[in-house]
Amino acid sequence: MKIEPLDLQGLRLVRPVAFRDDRGWFAETFRRDSLAAAGVTDDFVQDNQSFSVHPGTVRGLHFQLAPFAQAKLVRVLAGAILDVAVDLRRSSPTFGRHVAVRLDAETGEQLYIPAGFAHGFCTLEPNCMVAYKVSAYYSREHDRSLAWDDPELGIPWPVAADAAVLSDKDRAAPRLAALGPVFE
Repeated sequence: MKIEPLDLQGLRLVRPVAFRDDRGWFAETFRRDSLAAAGVTDDFVQDNQSFSVHPGTVRGLHFQLAPFAQAKLVRVLAGAILDVAVDLRRSSPTFGRHVAVRLDAETGEQLYIPAGFAHGFCTLEPNCMVAYKVSAYYSREHDRSLAWDDPELGIPWPVAADAAVLSDKDRAAPRLAALGPVFE
């Protein structure tokens, strides 16, 4: 694996090394020791998977409050997404800033997102399947959302707000200014 830090502290782009032959390819997609050497020491306790039929489906921006705050390791099994992480750590010099990365099944690249970030994605193709590991179990009481289309965030989503396919929860999520402190 090749693991590269991104612009916001703690984020990592994980590039599995594929071994190719006439049958296709093989790659290690998770290796604890390689991740630990790059500073990723979370104990992942749950795997999640989503399937989105339509391009322009937006899921997020989601996070959980402490003590159930989650680090995530996100990858695409089918299709392609624009994956986004927003820094919600109030003491961070990059509070409110985001990183957006294209992830697709062909490259197998993954995005590591530490706790303290909101996470979401937009599908770029039909029939996208996304899998991610999380470092804390789901807790309905600690589950929160941030408005995906908040202009203050300046995220270059590849879909217009009126064309996005959203859940009711994501449609009603508060903007950053109304969120209050969630991570110190």
